[in-house]
Amino acid sequence: MPAASWALLAGNFVIGTGVMVVPGTLNELSTSLEVSPATAGQLITAAAIVMCLGAPLLAAVVAGWDRRILLSCTMLWYAAGHLLAMLMPNFGGLLAVRMLTVVAPAIFTAQAAACIGMLVPAEQRGRAVTFVFLGWSVASVLGLPIGAVIGGHFGWRTAFAAIAFLSVLSAYGIWSRLPAGIRPAALSREAWGRVLRNPLLMGVVSVTALQGAGQFVLFSYFAPVLRQTLGANASELGLVWGWFGICGLAGNVLVSRYIDRIGASRMVLITTVLIGVSLLLWPLGITLGWLALILVPWGLGCFAANSAQQARLVSLAPVLAPGSVALNSSGIYVGQAVGAAAGGWLLAHEAASWMSWVGLVTMLLALALSVAVDRAQLARGAALSV
Repeated sequence: MPAASWALLAGNFVIGTGVMVVPGTLNELSTSLEVSPATAGQLITAAAIVMCLGAPLLAAVVAGWDRRILLSCTMLWYAAGHLLAMLMPNFGGLLAVRMLTVVAPAIFTAQAAACIGMLVPAEQRGRAVTFVFLGWSVASVLGLPIGAVIGGHFGWRTAFAAIAFLSVLSAYGIWSRLPAGIRPAALSREAWGRVLRNPLLMGVVSVTALQGAGQFVLFSYFAPVLRQTLGANASELGLVWGWFGICGLAGNVLVSRYIDRIGASRMVLITTVLIGVSLLLWPLGITLGWLALILVPWGLGCFAANSAQQARLVSLAPVLAPGSVALNSSGIYVGQAVGAAAGGWLLAHEAASWMSWVGLVTMLLALALSVAVDRAQLARGAALSV
């Protein structure tokens, strides 16, 4: 991997930590801002909507930017947003600032994936994309649990301050490591049309959306659900997040190592099944110990599924990757928005026990659609004609 890949991995770590800080500190946000957990969870929904719409739109806006400047400035924006969020006295103010702050993830993740694809040979693209996306897994191992513990003991504002500090460090690292002059060719209106009209590419993006929705029905509300059902405190929640993250990191490492050998589409099937297994077994998690075992398959598949999907799009149509990967990011955030909204509705109506079943049905739909896309691809040939 080139040196720049480590800076981009670190950037995804900070981005992922910032995105997941809300689920990690949901109990503290709810108490501090005097709103219900279901209402506080709409911070996730609103942010996901912004990221969903922003990823493809901003991909077009920033197409001609030098990626070194773009990605560094994106991290500085992220830092400023988290600092401003600390000053918000109520839920409405925090919601508005949060929606502005997550412009950064809408840009960074997709552009980092497209950028690293230009720095490695074609045969290494799958591994390179999944390597950069490891930052999200590391965020789940370290960033999310540490943020949850900091939020639980010192308040959510302190957790936000820590993310702002890491964002500044990341901006410096990207500026130092990323070569200047990287400007992926801007997609023309015709090229965007080819992405949007291509049933295989849009099918893959739809799979991503279903995967995200199936997970975030429950994932968004781990903190209040585990507090209600198992009486978990801030430290125990931090351990749960940490264990989930360790599994996520292991899954992404395995995907990064073997995806070019077994193929991105098969890896998507494997990771989707793993997530579904945990959702099926979720009602058996009546203690923290049992829950830890049940979370293993989910953790292995969670972030690895996103990595495999991005590599799948890059391999299907490398020339259209800036657009398709941006739309895939939108798919991730559509899923988060729909899942968080559905989970919030179930939580508010005292139907939290249905969260895992709703998630499982959605993952089965994702699995069926992914198989259908694979069959359609085989019918058209090994790769798209672009």
